[in-house]
Amino acid sequence: MVATVLLNKPVREKFLVFGAPDIQEPEIQEVIDTLRSGWLSTGPRCKKFEELFRDYVGCEYAIALNSCTAGLELALEALGIGPGDEVITTPLTFCATANVIIHRGAHPVFVDVDRATGNIDPEKVLRAVSPRTKAILPVHLYGRPCPMDELLKIASDHGLYVIEDAAHASEAWYRGRKIGTIGDVTVFSFYATKNLVTGEGGMLVTNSKKVADEIRIKQLHGLSRDAWRRYSEEGFQPYDVVAAGYKYNMMDLQAALGIHQLARLEDNLKIRERYWQIYDETFASIGGIITPDHLENADFGTTRHARHLYTILLDTDRLGISRWEFMNALKEEGIGTGVHFIALHLHSFYRERFGYNRGDFPNAEYISDRTVSLPLSSCLKLRDVYDVISAVEKVLTN
Repeated sequence: MVATVLLNKPVREKFLVFGAPDIQEPEIQEVIDTLRSGWLSTGPRCKKFEELFRDYVGCEYAIALNSCTAGLELALEALGIGPGDEVITTPLTFCATANVIIHRGAHPVFVDVDRATGNIDPEKVLRAVSPRTKAILPVHLYGRPCPMDELLKIASDHGLYVIEDAAHASEAWYRGRKIGTIGDVTVFSFYATKNLVTGEGGMLVTNSKKVADEIRIKQLHGLSRDAWRRYSEEGFQPYDVVAAGYKYNMMDLQAALGIHQLARLEDNLKIRERYWQIYDETFASIGGIITPDHLENADFGTTRHARHLYTILLDTDRLGISRWEFMNALKEEGIGTGVHFIALHLHSFYRERFGYNRGDFPNAEYISDRTVSLPLSSCLKLRDVYDVISAVEKVLTN
């Protein structure tokens, strides 16, 4: 089957890269201005970006960091989670979600997901709560909000923290509440493939002054507040080391990108929503493909998907082609794809460290074995979207 496809002329001569960032002139000029300013690391542009993002989310505090991973680890530390504690999370996520729990000396407790949405299943979360459980760490997979009301009730009933991994969900809303205003701490990612791009980077948001104050200090070596000002035009300012902190701060060079990326975030979402609808309408009639599940009717208008990743599930039994063969065939047609994600408990580290096995989380495995992410970015043109569709139809027809 694949050989037949490869003999034909490819759909595209120029390869369509998966996850290409949408970088435009305003942020390019801002980076140039930052370079000329001489202030490259944490400084006034980081502060401005934090303020703009805080206002966008509607939270009390926003702290710019060098990654979402850093934010998750700082959140766990600030909430007192450490050796002997358990954190309930999903196996259907990037490894950073679980790795930070391990870095704190705590134990990641995986529970299965809802097969229709890929998000963590509250009923299974409830069953996993133990006397050692300290937090729930849901992941808003692909940009679709988790069932936060159910998770918050479990947390309230058992005295648990809720730390949201919103790496995919900058624009998402849940039942009239912006993601970033619901849990105890929420962390966003601005990695190169995300909807809002700073190359590397992230933002931690919270409504807790205590948590924000601790994280602001620990994210930069444990230096006293506003230590970045020590090299300002006011002259060297003495600082104090008040904690054994980390090197997790964002640079002004990154914030220069973020300031303008944030300004276009809502407009870019509309572009991705249009492309998403085109994919949905086309792939719905193609046998062997399961398109993303839609938001519940009861939440229409109050819950919003951030449209970060457009993922299809392949009915591999019906198609007679493996996921890897499908992706390689698309590659030969000039289309880049991704896999989000191979379930964590199937990776060797988690199997060997925690004794997880195939069969432990069947819904996560079902998605993990069949999912393929197709290009979805505001920098795509309509022609690119139709090239993706043509390539998928060509591969499956052959």
